[in-house]
Amino acid sequence: MSSISSNINFGDGNSGLALGINNGTVNFLPRPMVRVETPPPPLSTVPFQRDLDFVDHGTSLSRIQEKGLVPGARAAIVGLGGVGKSQIAIEYCYRVRERSPQTWVFWLHASNAARLEQSCREAADRAKIPGRSDPETNIFQLFNSWLNDAKTGEWVLIFDNLDDDHFLHAASSTQGRSIWSHFSQSLSGTIIITSRSKRAVLKLVEDRDIIQVKPMDQSSAISLFGKKLGTEMESNREDVNQLVKALEFMPLALVQAAAYIKRRAPRQSVGQYLASFQNNDRQKISLLHYEEGHLRRDQEAKNSILTAWHISFDHIREQRPSAGKLLSLMSFFDRQGIPEGLLRVHTEINFHTINEDIDDNEGYSDQSPVDDMFENDITMLRDYSMISISADCDNFEMHRLVQLATQEWLKTQKDFEQFHEQFIKVLCDSFPRGCFEDWPICEPLFAHVLRAAAHEPNTESSTKSLSEKWAKLLYNGSMFARNRGYFNDSQRLAESYIAVMINLQGPSGLKTLRGSSLLGTILSSKGQLKKAKKIHMQGLEARKTTLGPDHPRTLSSMNNLATIYGKLGGWSKAEDLQVQVLKARNIMFGLENLDTLASMRLLASTYQDQGRWRESEDLNLEALDISKRVLGPAHPDTLLLINAITSVYWNQDRWKEGEELVLQALEASKLVLGSKHVTFAMFHNLAMIYFKQGRWKEAEDLILKVLETSKRVLGPAHPVTLIIINSQARVYSEQGRFKDATDLHLQVLEARKHALGPKNSVTLDSMNSSAHGLRQSGEEKAAFQLMADCVQLRNRILGPNHPDTMDSTTTLNDWRELDVSASSQFKETSAETNRSEVQSMATQSSEQGSLVGKGRGRALFTHLFRSRLRNIPVMADVRTMYVAGPENEVGPLGLKMGESIWPQPCYWDP
Repeated sequence: MSSISSNINFGDGNSGLALGINNGTVNFLPRPMVRVETPPPPLSTVPFQRDLDFVDHGTSLSRIQEKGLVPGARAAIVGLGGVGKSQIAIEYCYRVRERSPQTWVFWLHASNAARLEQSCREAADRAKIPGRSDPETNIFQLFNSWLNDAKTGEWVLIFDNLDDDHFLHAASSTQGRSIWSHFSQSLSGTIIITSRSKRAVLKLVEDRDIIQVKPMDQSSAISLFGKKLGTEMESNREDVNQLVKALEFMPLALVQAAAYIKRRAPRQSVGQYLASFQNNDRQKISLLHYEEGHLRRDQEAKNSILTAWHISFDHIREQRPSAGKLLSLMSFFDRQGIPEGLLRVHTEINFHTINEDIDDNEGYSDQSPVDDMFENDITMLRDYSMISISADCDNFEMHRLVQLATQEWLKTQKDFEQFHEQFIKVLCDSFPRGCFEDWPICEPLFAHVLRAAAHEPNTESSTKSLSEKWAKLLYNGSMFARNRGYFNDSQRLAESYIAVMINLQGPSGLKTLRGSSLLGTILSSKGQLKKAKKIHMQGLEARKTTLGPDHPRTLSSMNNLATIYGKLGGWSKAEDLQVQVLKARNIMFGLENLDTLASMRLLASTYQDQGRWRESEDLNLEALDISKRVLGPAHPDTLLLINAITSVYWNQDRWKEGEELVLQALEASKLVLGSKHVTFAMFHNLAMIYFKQGRWKEAEDLILKVLETSKRVLGPAHPVTLIIINSQARVYSEQGRFKDATDLHLQVLEARKHALGPKNSVTLDSMNSSAHGLRQSGEEKAAFQLMADCVQLRNRILGPNHPDTMDSTTTLNDWRELDVSASSQFKETSAETNRSEVQSMATQSSEQGSLVGKGRGRALFTHLFRSRLRNIPVMADVRTMYVAGPENEVGPLGLKMGESIWPQPCYWDP
């Protein structure tokens, strides 16, 4: 019963002590009656309906369920915004209630103190906890006391969106206790926290109890997208596969995309959405800002995945400005292989001050060496799932969509150009010219160069200095790409460089002409000889006008043009230009000069093209003597001359002399395979000398060793690697392993089609070789069709009078006349017995070739050979590849630009 209070009042006439009758009024004021409430049965306060389309990805849900079975468990679900943390928690709550209806489930919004208090009061109301209405009551203490009461039973608490834990640990000014201290561990309850920040939960749960949620795998992503899209899923499956990849398997992005398509159907399909999304970054941003489609996100959480991430960016910048700057810079790199070394040096110089205003209590103290500052930045970005570490721990990775969102966020902060400029500068300062010795540096950075090339600095706000740095990066990237055989990338970079230099210097500027010269060499490598010839002719005339006819750069342009003439079979024109260049360089620099020696080697190569073996040998030997004396036996130019002389011996069947020359050079230089680029040519040529001497096992062993090293050092699709594979096919063919040889030829053909295009002259060489291989393997129909295609393309590209066109045409005509069955029988019984006769004919054609030129000599030999042994085809291998280039720069094999990759020629053999 409640107590009764009274208010007694006596009038003025009742003063003093009176016994008997007291004339006064008594007023009774009873306290309000508190109605005793009946506690409800255990219930759930999850504010979202169950998602019937829920798709579990990974093991996150099962791990939460396992931990929930342990009395007093505490766990945290951590991951990037939009990755599905809350959705996993929602599904977990429904499964708990299904399994145990007697378990209380309370959903607490934990983004800040006010929302958490409001959630606790709502939970107290739903559970009808006594004392909750008293304004003096500490709701956290009351709620916790009720939870720990044995009568309450089992319960689950979900602290959702706890991205900042500061307020949980702050002591109350009235009670001196923090909010979190009220939620003491209880054996009857489980606490689950969802957060974007690992750092925020480290003081709340053990590290082993943190469950990192990553984007879905492809199968789960397709399943979720299909459930959300419904009947519209019947669209092209490949489009769906591509779209979930483009959205990086992020659940929120998938749900939004499905809602967008579904709302606009049938006028919008998956394919159309994908095309729009892939169109450009601006379109991506627009689509990712779409906010419909998700009914199970907190009212304060943004349904747009970009906006959700922007909130995380703001948190990072507020808590640790240097980490925000690092994230901003990283957003401009390629998403994979972001190098720690570049970031560390740059951030130490630009992002950190000695006394940044950072809360030391957060574990990110800057009262430490600068190295620790960088590590603290990285730790924060990892805690927010913005970046991850590669397997080698030396590089970082980001989601492409996170990079895009970061850049969009920078634009809203007016900071985009600032960090874009820093990105270009740090990359430009770190990326060298691209010579062979620089490849270990260039290779891991090249993807980032391509990213930089895709976004030109804002011309209105950028300085001339920044434009020049960007241009330098484009040029160096193009040089590296050409030397590595990435010709398409190299061409794009060179064209961008030229455009920048035209704006800075005009079309006749020296650096503009340098870019045009580089572009010409790239087109030459791609087999686009007519375009290359036009560019080199224009460049030569411009340099003659600007610099004069004898300027070193003008002479380089003459060498470049001579190279194109040689490729087109115009050896006389090539010789005329090279003689002029050699004379001019001899006068200006003397014979003991790198450029002069390079000119001697190039002219000797042209003599070789014409079958003028003695003149080629004499000029190369003269240059070799000078190079040994001036540069030494191990210098790349010296080794190139040895290769060139070996090639002369090759063409004259002087195998023993060639072998001795190569072995002496290797002994004198102490070089090992792969130590310098030129070693690939040397060891390859030695293997082929063994091959020509009939030393099949030695040839095969060495060629396989060269091939393995070339694949590892240069790459499996590098032009040099493909030449070595062709030689391997030659060895197999000689051993009668025709099927293996054909497979290798076809492998090279496909690689060259991909890298150079189907109409490239070198690709056509592979087409010719593959046709012969198919014929040897007994696949006459396929061989005939492939050779017919080769003849058609060579007529169109090289012209009907080119030696290679004549060779293929002769072969095709011969095949037309053959009786396939008779030729097949003849091949089995007569090929080996006629080999000596074939060799004699090769010598005859070589002698005649000295009169008509190497190419026509080869065509003549082919004709003689086929007229005598109709069924044994000649395996026409790749023609000599050239790497002409500007300014006498070092090319892929350490060559001065304008020289052939391989010493002339001759990688063909019956």
